[in-house]
Amino acid sequence: MKHPALRSILALCCVSLAYPQTKAADGAKKPDKAAAYYNFSMGHLYAELAGAYGNRGEYVAKAIEHYRAAIKADPSASFLSEELAELYIQSGKIRDAVLETEEALKQNPDDLNLRRVLGRIYTRLIGDTQNNRVNEEMLKKAIEQYTRIAEKAPNDAPTYLMLGRLYKVAQNSPESEKAYKRALELDPNNEEALTGLAMVYADVGDTRSAADLLRKATEKNPSVRTLAALAAAYEQLRDYTNAAATLRKALEMSPGNTEVKRGLAQNLLLSDKLDESLELFQQLASEDPKDAQAQLRISQIYRQQRKFDKAREAAGKAQELDPNSLEIKYNQVNLLEAEGKTPEAIEALQGILVATAKKTYHTGEKSNRAILMERLGFLYRSSDQFPQAIDAFKQMQELDEESAPRAAIQIVETYRQARDTAKAYEAARTAREKYAKDRSVQAMYAFAAADAGKGAEAEKAARDLVKEKKDRDSYVTLAQVFDRTRNYPEMAKALDEAEKLSTSQDEKENIYFMRGAMLEKNKKFDAAEAEFRKVLALNPTNASALNYLGYMFADRGVHLTEAHEMIRKAVSQEPNNGAYLDSLGWVLYRMDRLDEAEEYLKKAVERTANDPTVHEHLGDLYSKQGKWREAISEWQRSLKEWEATPKNEYEPQSVAKIQKKLDNAKVRVAKEGK
Repeated sequence: MKHPALRSILALCCVSLAYPQTKAADGAKKPDKAAAYYNFSMGHLYAELAGAYGNRGEYVAKAIEHYRAAIKADPSASFLSEELAELYIQSGKIRDAVLETEEALKQNPDDLNLRRVLGRIYTRLIGDTQNNRVNEEMLKKAIEQYTRIAEKAPNDAPTYLMLGRLYKVAQNSPESEKAYKRALELDPNNEEALTGLAMVYADVGDTRSAADLLRKATEKNPSVRTLAALAAAYEQLRDYTNAAATLRKALEMSPGNTEVKRGLAQNLLLSDKLDESLELFQQLASEDPKDAQAQLRISQIYRQQRKFDKAREAAGKAQELDPNSLEIKYNQVNLLEAEGKTPEAIEALQGILVATAKKTYHTGEKSNRAILMERLGFLYRSSDQFPQAIDAFKQMQELDEESAPRAAIQIVETYRQARDTAKAYEAARTAREKYAKDRSVQAMYAFAAADAGKGAEAEKAARDLVKEKKDRDSYVTLAQVFDRTRNYPEMAKALDEAEKLSTSQDEKENIYFMRGAMLEKNKKFDAAEAEFRKVLALNPTNASALNYLGYMFADRGVHLTEAHEMIRKAVSQEPNNGAYLDSLGWVLYRMDRLDEAEEYLKKAVERTANDPTVHEHLGDLYSKQGKWREAISEWQRSLKEWEATPKNEYEPQSVAKIQKKLDNAKVRVAKEGK
């Protein structure tokens, strides 16, 4: 033996354990803990020697001998079987071990430690590294062994933990759930069982139950691992505020953990805590000057803050660090669009698509390219280039099978925005038949049917979705369809059901906003205001609520100063939003600030040329300025746009009001000869 230190340790073990070993002999049938410990120590040391000397046969044999003796002395110590299995694997004696253990099990099928050794070996062989896949045969054999162990040892929590893991690998969620639940019955505070069961729930789409379990785990015994898992569950629920709060706790426990810091920064960004997010990403960039992702996020934050010079500077740094990154190139497209340079954004995105074009694409490339094609379609659609948008979405549909249902939805939406209700309905009906199992496609079909004036058909399709799955999304879809069919009593009921299932701040904001809009359409202005105030109490920067409530005040000629401030805040967030620009122009008109109103109403017309209300507002402004011919032109355009409006959105009273203004203006012009 060439290691004197190990020789000394071996000798020490022999001396220190000699007495307990003798004492244990008195109780023949009781576990001999001392003998087990002695043999485990000897086995462990010989295993180390075997590892140090290239798995020399005599050391491996001695280690196996001692591990077996330890198991015999204390059969209840299941970790000994795991140690022996690891030794077999590390020493390359897997085949011999399997044959020997299987033969021994034939003689003694109830020997659970033999089954643990075999199960452990099979488990280690599940990963087929050569083919990068799961070895189904080994997985099946491992499950078989641990199932037999569980039958004979029904109170052994580690066995159920292992079964939970194995069934999860086998994608057998019901059995995995059952195993983890049994482990928790035996050990309610077991962190691995809690997180394992949570992951099973997440796999089957029950993210809320996953989050509840992980929350319990973090309350009992918080760790970076469980907190990170809980944050991931919140992210899936799009509850970025709670995800950020959870990761903040994890960062307090592990201040130097870069990935936790990055996750916190990202969730702060997604929850609109831009300054806090920026500070963290700047820290990451300072800690690692080669961190391209940190520079990219800094650029995105500055873009949202409309600090375009700083956004471009950070984007340039990211580009230098990772010139081939598709995400960084894509950021340039978003930056151009934010600056109001849509044609340049389209050109930049087309350049990316040309540069990355190939004859064939693997799965990941297809998915990425589909996202880019979808973005191109959005850009075309936002600039009213509807045929080009349709073409982009069709290419996306043909390119990637997984993205095809989403592309079909965008095609329908593009026809809808182009005011081609008939084509939108036909495209939706075709998509419904082709993607019958896709619930988003079914929802879009219901919307298209409502837009086409087929109210009963639309409502039935939406109710069918609720029958299949009574979840929040289904009730929201149902409410949206009732909104389109103007069935407001039923819409109110659907919103009440959706609210019961809303847990995150974002979900609640959405319900309050929808209810506020519904009440406003029914001229219940005080009740509508209360709902919008609830949205703003949760999120004071919610641009949609700021705009809607501000416009509601402006249209009624009340609270004009507050209305102006609200709408101004909305426009500062989305300066290219035609609806917000119209609202700002309209409140300025109501405040008799006509020159300013004209500036914003003209911008609104440029960006939302198909909106009849925007043309009506500009016509009203011109009439107040005494520009009657211009007013007539805008009111005529407004009536033309009303004619193209989907049947379910057509408002006869509004049309009659505009027609009356137009007729009076024509009479006036004729009389005055203007």
